[in-house]
Amino acid sequence: MSPEVLYIISFLIGGDKAETFGSLVGYTSDQNKFSRYKVVIIPSPFFKDNVYGTPASIPALPLREIEGVPLLFGSPKMEWYGDTWVVHADIIASAYFLLTRYEEIRRRDVRDIHGRFPGKESLPYKAGFIHRPIVDEYGKLLRRWLRQTRIPIPEPEANISKIWLTHDVDAPFYCRTFRSFIREAVKGEGLVKAWEYYNAPLTSDPFYTFPWLIEQDNSVKNAIGKEHCESLFFFKAGGTTKYDKPKYNLHSKDMKALLHLCKTGHCLIGLHSSYEAGITPSLIRQEKDILRKVTGQPILYNRHHYLCSHEPEDMDWLEKAGITDDFTMGYADVSGFRLGTCRPVLWINPINKRISSLTLHPLNIMDCSLSEPQYMGMGYEEALVYCLQIAEQVRLVNGELVLLWHNSTVSLSGKSPVSANWHRELYAQIVREIKTLTINN
Repeated sequence: MSPEVLYIISFLIGGDKAETFGSLVGYTSDQNKFSRYKVVIIPSPFFKDNVYGTPASIPALPLREIEGVPLLFGSPKMEWYGDTWVVHADIIASAYFLLTRYEEIRRRDVRDIHGRFPGKESLPYKAGFIHRPIVDEYGKLLRRWLRQTRIPIPEPEANISKIWLTHDVDAPFYCRTFRSFIREAVKGEGLVKAWEYYNAPLTSDPFYTFPWLIEQDNSVKNAIGKEHCESLFFFKAGGTTKYDKPKYNLHSKDMKALLHLCKTGHCLIGLHSSYEAGITPSLIRQEKDILRKVTGQPILYNRHHYLCSHEPEDMDWLEKAGITDDFTMGYADVSGFRLGTCRPVLWINPINKRISSLTLHPLNIMDCSLSEPQYMGMGYEEALVYCLQIAEQVRLVNGELVLLWHNSTVSLSGKSPVSANWHRELYAQIVREIKTLTINN
């Protein structure tokens, strides 16, 4: 079996003994080899040279199901062949398709104004399972099939294995620079109010909600244990496009105070690679080095500004820059499970099928995705129910919950760049709920 197939099998099984149990799973249609395995998955044509990379490799809707789980390739037929359980549902190709963002290399002409593949154009959205981590559900099926052959493979306890509370620092301050002072004086509340903002203590700035965010995040750490929760702030260190504004000075007095707050609050720091770097990914290394010099610590985590990771193979540049973990993989226009999983997974390049050293942490929920009219357009109650449903799906498969809330959306000043004014309340309520959800289970 090829390296990518072996990796997918081990990923689906999960756990410390994934490779050992994985050796009991075959991926072949050769009946002479069936007896070597306890479970055999019959390959669909997906990986064949005359299919892979062609229109024939895209699943047709509506999808079939295997034991209630949407199936991209193969059929739900299952049967005994001697002592081997033979499954005609190609969950290997189905998982690979989702984990690698394969459909994006086949549909390069489908992008939004920011060059992103829209979630509402994706197969998970159109097939109605964007809210389900079906790759992890395939794993549950595979483990059950192995137990059916009397292999004592354990099932992970339903619980959220880790919570990542992440925050993109797009606009750290509302009115702390001369440029923002002029903006507010001319286009905002006028000269007097602008002067008040400009001269007030940093803690009075409308966007300086970081102490509150850190307090919320640390309450989760204290409740469930620091090993199960991390607070992570992504800072910009470059970018010259209009979408990279405001460009802030990492050496300014205010920024030094913010970085010190993150340090004393035991928060991790990552690179928020610029919008420009999304277009020209070779800039990522330069931006990472700038942030490393300012913070004095290794920069291993990344999330693209605007979630602008344009093409799947652009991930190569993150790996070359020394980034070990990326948190970009969520859709801007719809929250859910972009990669079909809520577990960290090594990036596989769908062009050459190479398994990289870069770990992807799929983004489950972003604040503005929920509320903005051009995205999901939800109200508070609907958003809360949806978020808790996502958290419950993560719990059922023992996955990671990755949230993204911006400091500017939880401002109490009415200056938030998003239309909804309830994101502070929503974040506080989610924090309360996930503590209860995790502790009680």
